[in-house]
Amino acid sequence: MIYLLRHGLDDERYIGGHSGVDLIDEGKIQVKNSAIFIRDNLSIDKIISSDVKRAVSSALIVKDELSDKIPFEIDSRLRELDKGLLTGKFRESLTEDEIKICNMTSIHERYPNGESMQDMYDRVKYLIDSGYFLDKNSSLIVTHRGIINMMYFIFNNEPLTMNKKKFGVSHASVHELDIEKRKIKRIY
Repeated sequence: MIYLLRHGLDDERYIGGHSGVDLIDEGKIQVKNSAIFIRDNLSIDKIISSDVKRAVSSALIVKDELSDKIPFEIDSRLRELDKGLLTGKFRESLTEDEIKICNMTSIHERYPNGESMQDMYDRVKYLIDSGYFLDKNSSLIVTHRGIINMMYFIFNNEPLTMNKKKFGVSHASVHELDIEKRKIKRIY
């Protein structure tokens, strides 16, 4: 079994994506609680994290709870949607045009110099189809809502939509991925 953890709450006054925004105190507590659940209920042999700061911080909290000796690696392919020129921008300073971009309604619309939802879907599907997850049993993958959502769309054979909340991928939630049966479900 492979387990997926969404990072904890970060400072949402800033546009996320690949930003360097870190966890806030509430996010650290969320991840600590998830780490305790993981420690008490799952068998984890390795932690793999997106290279985005809020994911790495979350992964290190879990690593501290499990064992300092657990192997840990970082993989940029597990990043959130690339929000291009809007990455890390303070939301209150956005122009009208930038606000329109943030409120896009098509899976094919791209952030300027960034990705569309369809691009991210294709990126995750490529990882799955290329066998990326085949040797990851007993791994914890610390990533983002967008990546986990794409797995739900793919494994549930559902058409891609812009609905980010459809699958309940809240901060610090834990999801179980059975790659052989092509099933994913939330377990915490």
